[in-house]
Amino acid sequence: MTSFYTSLNGLKNSQTDLSTIAHNIANAETTGFKKSNVEFADIVANGSAANPRMTQGIGATVAGINQNFGLGAIEQTGRSLDLAIDGDGFFATRNAESGQVLFTRNGSFQIDNSGTVTDFAGKRLQMFEVDATGAAINVPATVDAVIPTTNGAGSALASITIEKNGLINAAYADGSTTSVGRTALATFTAPTGLRPVGSTNWEATGFSGSATYQLPGTGRNGQLLAGSLEKSNVDLAEEMVGLITAQRNFQANAKAIDTATQFSQTIINLRS
Repeated sequence: MTSFYTSLNGLKNSQTDLSTIAHNIANAETTGFKKSNVEFADIVANGSAANPRMTQGIGATVAGINQNFGLGAIEQTGRSLDLAIDGDGFFATRNAESGQVLFTRNGSFQIDNSGTVTDFAGKRLQMFEVDATGAAINVPATVDAVIPTTNGAGSALASITIEKNGLINAAYADGSTTSVGRTALATFTAPTGLRPVGSTNWEATGFSGSATYQLPGTGRNGQLLAGSLEKSNVDLAEEMVGLITAQRNFQANAKAIDTATQFSQTIINLRS
């Protein structure tokens, strides 16, 4: 009977592998998406006290599904509120209702009617406040990125530019400009410990550690690339090879179950 359970575990593992690869392939064009891969570990029947020469393997189990945070290709869009990061940092966005802060590599933002910079789900981009010279103040405390839609003279907002160092500049119809804030980036001690929550967002966990907020260009954060977006880091050719391998593993385990069934039937026939 051991062979049945061993092969059944193999089937389940292959299904997990196939599902993970299919998820990667489905998100090959998703902005800021990070691929995952399944890690397996073997299972043995006997404990450490058993004779090592008699230790029997009884299959494998899924040890973990690991996220790969390697940098995806950078695609230029020409849109001023499209941002890419050339390092390990994450954008921080806050849910205005719950206060929950999530982290993303998808830098596609917009401005709502109140002048708040948000993602397309309405979560608010986090930034550092600045003084009159554009220097960040109160770091690491972050605030919602809000751009005044009119200046003190009543002139309407004309355009926005974001520099590599995260400085957000607002230009108005009367020709005046003002520095609004500096985009905050977050890094983690162990980013693979972040929990994916969908829509290329992650939340911090005890495995990832708390977010460290810094300016772009500081430490591992990387600089901002305005007018660009980071594409998915999925390599379709690599995933297709993995898909074929997982399919063959599934078929091999199914064949092993079929063979074990034939052996069992032969034994039953002999006894009868």
